[in-house]
Amino acid sequence: MSERRIGEWIAIRTHENGHVAELVLDRPKAMNAVSTEMGRLIGQATAELAADRDVRVVVLTSTHERAFCVGADLKERNSFTDADLVRQRPHARACYTGVLELPVPTIAAVHGFALGGGYELALSCDVIVADRTAVVGLPEVSVGVIPGGGGTQLLPRRVGAARAAELIFSARRVEAAEARELGMVDLLVDEGRDRDEALALAARIAGNSPVGLRAAKRALRLGHGLDLRAGLEVEDAAWRSVAFSGDRAEGVAAFNEKRKPDWPGE
Repeated sequence: MSERRIGEWIAIRTHENGHVAELVLDRPKAMNAVSTEMGRLIGQATAELAADRDVRVVVLTSTHERAFCVGADLKERNSFTDADLVRQRPHARACYTGVLELPVPTIAAVHGFALGGGYELALSCDVIVADRTAVVGLPEVSVGVIPGGGGTQLLPRRVGAARAAELIFSARRVEAAEARELGMVDLLVDEGRDRDEALALAARIAGNSPVGLRAAKRALRLGHGLDLRAGLEVEDAAWRSVAFSGDRAEGVAAFNEKRKPDWPGE
């Protein structure tokens, strides 16, 4: 494993010969509250990861023992004028959309509190692995705002419109077992195992075709919410992008030769 810092509060660790990238939230004194600067650093890190063709999976983790991320930095927000808040908004959006628009599969490893913007960072990932200490929720209406990092759009896609409305309007915090039952998280693991299990899942995913992974994610994301015929057209376009690739040729050859593929990634 190697690690490099992106500013003071973000790190990128590489695993599996550079094919798995761990995006680490590391602002422990603030329980990873997302300040303007931290949001900017997340945006910068995701832009770098999106441009790295060696990366096949990204895992979003936290160094804080009791929290994945408690959301927006309300102490900073309390000092803002209206003009400050307007200027800060593009940085906040770039933070969440940076995670959401990563072109490779993404996994959030959640423990402790993942609230507000912290849970929205997890929602921006494709899969959420949570340990039994996790507490998730979107409590923004309790402080006079709304989930503004994608929560009003991403949570209904996970749990349905009516359930998302109840969760957002009530601002309630949901503990791990119920969160799994509701579909707010995908995999529930033993306490302290969220990062290890997420990295193990990432390693399994990274063994597959990088061309196939990117195309499958593109089809999943672009096709969601479309009518079936339109969705199938999205899928067909994604299929055509991989059908004549080097990865497809290598995958078929490796299967026939009963060996592990050596993906060219093109």
